Amino acid sequence: MKHVFIVNPAAGKGRPLKLVPLIRSHCNEHQCEYDIVVTEYPGHATEIAAAKSASGKCRIYSVGGDGTLNEVLNGMAGTGSSLAVIPSGSGNDFIRSIVGRDVPDDIIPATIRGTERLIDYARVNDKYFINIASVGFDAKVAYQTNHFKKLPLISGTVAYILGILNTILISSSEYMELKLDDRVISGETLLIAVGIGKYYGGGINALPDAVIDDGLFDVCCVEAVPKLKILRLFPQYIKGLHASIEGVHLLRGRKVEITAKKPIPLNRDGEIILAEKAVFEIFPEGLPIVVPNFDQTTSSKRYCAV
Repeated sequence: MKHVFIVNPAAGKGRPLKLVPLIRSHCNEHQCEYDIVVTEYPGHATEIAAAKSASGKCRIYSVGGDGTLNEVLNGMAGTGSSLAVIPSGSGNDFIRSIVGRDVPDDIIPATIRGTERLIDYARVNDKYFINIASVGFDAKVAYQTNHFKKLPLISGTVAYILGILNTILISSSEYMELKLDDRVISGETLLIAVGIGKYYGGGINALPDAVIDDGLFDVCCVEAVPKLKILRLFPQYIKGLHASIEGVHLLRGRKVEITAKKPIPLNRDGEIILAEKAVFEIFPEGLPIVVPNFDQTTSSKRYCAV
């Protein structure tokens, strides 16, 4: 099988490009047939993944952050090629649902020798996503966070916290209607997060019970709260301890539809657009994902069951 590494030099303040020599070294050591392609503009990863998959099934590696991973997914979903993740962006959230919260240092060789399993992936409106999509306050936070990530010495988690504080100052809740299978919840809403994975925002455990291959969306719906209460809520939200907070609903379902009275920010794996309606579709066990195979010496860091 051919190994195709799609490297985004704009992610992670340039870190993906620095990994290229390591990738070459490990591929040569494992005698892999491989190709390394560096992206040149936004959306290029989607074009590369589509072109490589069209020429035959291969293992496509996303070398970058969650935005790069989303671009790669949208190029290869449904082709039969498998998706591998070399996390080197500022957040690296999706991979945490595979290997646990702390990503091991030997992720490159472990992924090259990894094995494949089928997981869920999804679509919201016209684009696929693999981790979490959200609307409302949290999408506004993601927009603000993207600006802070570009600053030197700012980690993904710190950027997210700064994004929260800045968003509290400038935003308010929105009236939304959430349809989840046969259930309807409506009213003034702070945020709704819909996902397959557990983490976003640089390690924020928004959907602590999410399972990546159960065929179900996990949904977190937070009712509108006063701005000062947001400051008390988000430390629990970050740790995944928000289920018991009044006004927080953790739900599961297969069909999800969110409607607002006006276009509001929609965050799809880090990409922000404006939408008045978000319609979600899940593809159960439709995506071959590469699970890293760590050495016995790092058995404590092996695949963490979700």
